[in-house]
Amino acid sequence: MAAQPPADKRDESDRGESDRNEGCRRGFLEDVIRGLSELQKTLPCKYLYDEAGSELFEQICKLEDYYLTRTEAQIFSDHLAEMAQAIGPDAVIIEPGAGNCAKAEPLLASLERPAAYLPMDISPEILLAARRRIHTHLPNLDIHAGVGDFTEDETWAAQPPMEARRRVIFFPGSTIGNFDPDQARGLLRAFASRLNKGDGMLIGTDLDKDPVILERAYNDSEQVTARFNKNLLTRINNELGADFDLSRFAHRSFYHPLRCRVEMHLVSLTRQSVSVAGRAFAFLEGETIHTENSHKYSLAGFRDTLRSTGFVPIRHWSDSSSHYAIHFAEVH
Repeated sequence: MAAQPPADKRDESDRGESDRNEGCRRGFLEDVIRGLSELQKTLPCKYLYDEAGSELFEQICKLEDYYLTRTEAQIFSDHLAEMAQAIGPDAVIIEPGAGNCAKAEPLLASLERPAAYLPMDISPEILLAARRRIHTHLPNLDIHAGVGDFTEDETWAAQPPMEARRRVIFFPGSTIGNFDPDQARGLLRAFASRLNKGDGMLIGTDLDKDPVILERAYNDSEQVTARFNKNLLTRINNELGADFDLSRFAHRSFYHPLRCRVEMHLVSLTRQSVSVAGRAFAFLEGETIHTENSHKYSLAGFRDTLRSTGFVPIRHWSDSSSHYAIHFAEVH
């Protein structure tokens, strides 16, 4: 039997975990209260991805209507060797918002002597399961799983320093599209600031296309996206003591052509009042909670975005229909 740490050390560790959990809950509550108090009610999309939400999103990625994951996977399959060559040997791969790490695994296996893999995600259960899975296939790979929000400095500060290695941020899945253009540029500048000159980034973007294709992807016929969206209300009920009646809300997604984005909303089907931690919020019939954006880029537009945020575009890979692109850039 392994030796147990002294009781005071265990108590200290338990208290630390309890404090972190309470801090996360407090931040969640503050974001929900603030968002529901706005004229256009909003909820941060990062809260869609609790354990249940992440599992639903994995289901979405397998749907016929949702072309993004399938198209991106084909691009990776066709060009993985070229991407590995661009990254080079002995690299540290950093993946913000890693989820189940399934996209990183084939990339890591294709690299020449990868030095380490640093995935970050807000779901510890999914991260730990992924780390165990990857270790079975790549037992010599050094993996440091960081639990937290990748937009927060604390999450990055908890990662081990790897300054002597070439570091490459891996940001697939068109996650950059969830950020408004100004926010996206701010995030990319933050990424660049955490890297050294010559370090790189491999990033996926969904490309602007026929609105029919876009709207079908976010309003799938099996209604998995609807369950994914409404799961956010379930999470608020469970974690913050709210009383959302899910039967009184409906999922709605649509393409906004002027903003080049798909918007995801939860629509109140009736006039109602909802309580969150003792605070009441009134809804009119037809009023919405804006839960997520997915911005679509042109190739030229995203290259300009990279140049304006501290990166030099090196090359990109796309599918034959130009629905999606993966870009490799380096810090200049």
